[in-house]
Order: sequence, then C-alpha cells, then structure tokens
Amino acid sequence: MEESAKVTLPQKGVERCPPFRVSSSEGRGKDGVPNLPGRALTRDFFEALAERVAPRLLGKVLARRSEGCPTQWLAGRIVEVEAYLGPHNDPPDPAAHSYRGPTPRNRVLFGPAGHAYVYAIYGRYFCMNISCEVAGQAGCVLLRALEPLAGVEQMAVNRGLAPGAPHRQLTSGPSRLCQALGLTRPAHNGLDLLDTNSPLQLRDDGYRVSEVLVTPRIGIHEAVDWPLRFALPGHDCVSGSKKLREAPAGSGSASIFLHEP
Repeated sequence: MEESAKVTLPQKGVERCPPFRVSSSEGRGKDGVPNLPGRALTRDFFEALAERVAPRLLGKVLARRSEGCPTQWLAGRIVEVEAYLGPHNDPPDPAAHSYRGPTPRNRVLFGPAGHAYVYAIYGRYFCMNISCEVAGQAGCVLLRALEPLAGVEQMAVNRGLAPGAPHRQLTSGPSRLCQALGLTRPAHNGLDLLDTNSPLQLRDDGYRVSEVLVTPRIGIHEAVDWPLRFALPGHDCVSGSKKLREAPAGSGSASIFLHEP
C-alpha cells in the first residue's frame, strides 16, 4: 500500500476539546430524554473509503445513553482511530475482521454504513468499530481513544477507578473506552449510530480538526506498516507511547491537514 498520507507539514497548536453539554434548551425527544447538542452524522458521511472516513471522524462525539438514568449521557470526543479495509480492497487487508468474507460474527460490517460493530477480545473486553462504505464492501473504523466529555464520574465507576482518575486512564485504548461507556457486544452490536432515537449515537457538535497525526496501526500482526492510524497530534488521551504523543512529526509519523466544508 502506498503511504501517500505521509507528508510532513508544519505543526499547529493543539486546542483542548471544548466542553460537551446535554442541553435541555433543544427540547426533548422520545420518553422525555433531552436531545443531544449538534447534529447526527449522515449516512453518506460513512459511505466512503474507510481510510477517508477515519480522519474525518476525529473530533466527532460518541454518546451513549445511561441505562440506569435515561436522562444521562456518557460522551467522549473521538481523538484516535484506525481504518480497516474491506476484502474488495487491492490488496485485501489481512488485519481486518472482514478479510475472509462475511460470517455470523462480522456480518454488521457487510451491512449498511454507520452501524456499530462490537466484538469481544480475551473473553471479557470489547472493542467497537463503525461500518463504512456501501453494503457489501465491509470497510470499517476502529475507535481507539476518546476524550471524556460527559458522565466522567460514571466512566470512572465503570472502569473500577476512583473519582478524579486521569482522563487517559478512562478512555485511552479501544477496550478501555468500551468499558468506560459500558459498551458490550450483546447490547450494542448492530445499533444504528445515526438514528437520533438510538441509545448510542455519533454526533457533530461543531468542533473542527485541522491537523491529523498519521502513523501505522498498532497492536496487530498483519499489514503493520500500513499508515491507517489517525489521531489528534499531542492529545494526552491518544494511546501508545508518550514519545509518539509528544512528537507527532517524529519517527514513523506525519501530519496532514483536513479541509472540511
């Protein structure tokens, strides 16, 4: 695979993500639950190549309605993702769950874009992907890290940590963020993330990302040199080594600029 994204550009300052609030001024949806701020992402946002969707997801918000309190939301801003390519890609992506075609486990990936694909690892933890491209193509984006924005105390409880634990300990890493938000395969696999009545949603609240760190994917054994990991440069919640987080234009990484409407 060509490493076309590896172009070093001048680094710009990293602004900490602004606070996220569930506003009652927007009215209430079904069952009296406050609507979330911003807008739901659209289907066509995800009906594109996974490697193009992934960097554009940075800065967007993943929000999950609390089971114990339907008026409470747990939410985090996406600060790190990885793209995984469908079996139609040339060459196919051997690290993708869809590599050998559709199965009962991965069938969500071969369905419509914008749905949650949640899978178990080590028999007790979960990771979450988002389906991309048109039905049958099976590209997806793995969520690797969030910045906690709402329901932070509950996230600490879900992680078994004391109140006030550093945000990095809550949602830095794909299984940590699922544990913090209480995401599981039985409850959340297959949910439409673009449905405004869904208990799990992807939202755009206006935060804009101008620069993205690009590196090879981590934690895998196949296609390890493909530059398909995208993150906010210098953000403390990004997973991996401290050296990489603090030196986004260093060894094995580069920066690209996004131009969104």
